[in-house]
Amino acid sequence: MAPASRPPTATPPAASSSRIDSPSLKAALAMALMHYNRLPSRAAAAAGTSTPPLTHWKRKAKERKREILRLREELKLLQDGVRGEETEPPVASCRCHFFDGCGDLQPPLPPGGGDHWVDEVLRRRFLRLARWKEKRRRLDRSLPVSSLMEFNREDEIQQLSLSTDFLVELSDGIFAKRDSMSSFATFSHQAVDFILASLRNILSTKRERELVEEIIDGLVARLMKRMCTISENNCTSDSGSVDCSDAQFSVQHLFRKLGQEEFIGQRIILVVSQKISNLSEMLLLVDPFDDSFPDMHGNMFIMIQLIEFLISDYIKKWLCCEQFDKNFFEEWVRSILKARKDLEVLENINGLYVVYIERVVGRLAREVAPAAHQGKLNLDVFSKLLC
Repeated sequence: MAPASRPPTATPPAASSSRIDSPSLKAALAMALMHYNRLPSRAAAAAGTSTPPLTHWKRKAKERKREILRLREELKLLQDGVRGEETEPPVASCRCHFFDGCGDLQPPLPPGGGDHWVDEVLRRRFLRLARWKEKRRRLDRSLPVSSLMEFNREDEIQQLSLSTDFLVELSDGIFAKRDSMSSFATFSHQAVDFILASLRNILSTKRERELVEEIIDGLVARLMKRMCTISENNCTSDSGSVDCSDAQFSVQHLFRKLGQEEFIGQRIILVVSQKISNLSEMLLLVDPFDDSFPDMHGNMFIMIQLIEFLISDYIKKWLCCEQFDKNFFEEWVRSILKARKDLEVLENINGLYVVYIERVVGRLAREVAPAAHQGKLNLDVFSKLLC
């Protein structure tokens, strides 16, 4: 009898069970599941609830490229001279009150106790306009653009120089009738405000004073030349947008507004008083029947009137200024006294000169009397004012 055969023994799958029970494999599966759960679902992606980063930056790049192309096209058109006056920002349709009270003595003080404030938006708009004007002027003259055109936002001195040039160019335009009185009032208002604000910022830092004096002296000299220019045609305002229709009186009003700042006002009076002395010598030699005599006669009155305006409007404010220059103050007072003495020689030609300058000296004496007793003015000079 043959022995019973043993059933075959099944060998356990040791290798496969060991792989499933491996701790490293379990950890890998767990991390994969966590990462999968963090991914956005397809339904959410299809609904547009989240934008892939790649699509977002592609859209940004396309927008930036379109902006660069647009700016390049504008620059090309500007350099080719295709763009004309339509590039200039439009003038606001509202009425500018800058020239209200032109020719009136002692205007009302501005609101806020005379504190001056320039809105940042208007400041940036004026800078863009002034830079555009400067670039157009250089391109029209076919001059290469120098490094001075690379303006620094933080450089107040360059901005001050730019705004003074812009104001002088506006004055030339009003004499040549290139600009209407409405646009002249608006732009000159912005220019004067910008000059005063920039000057105050620079003087507060007490830096580059000599350079600032040179810029302001140049501004006063150039505006004085335009105010006393013998012009054949005076500007008129048909729309009645400003009270003053004469271009010379418009420049006089610019002087009056700029004189709010003591640093500019005192220099204006010094230059005007010296100009009066020079003009008085010319009137002694000119023929009364000469064609230029009526214009010289008108210039004399407009300069005397300007000194009276500045003294009446701002002398008390200047004397209270912390940075008041006593030496400069005494210098222009002496210059006014010299102008009075020079005009006395013309009394036989026109006695009104002496009458008007005596009125100015009398007002000045009344206004500076407290300052003279405080030591801000030499008593000998003050005594001559009273003579």
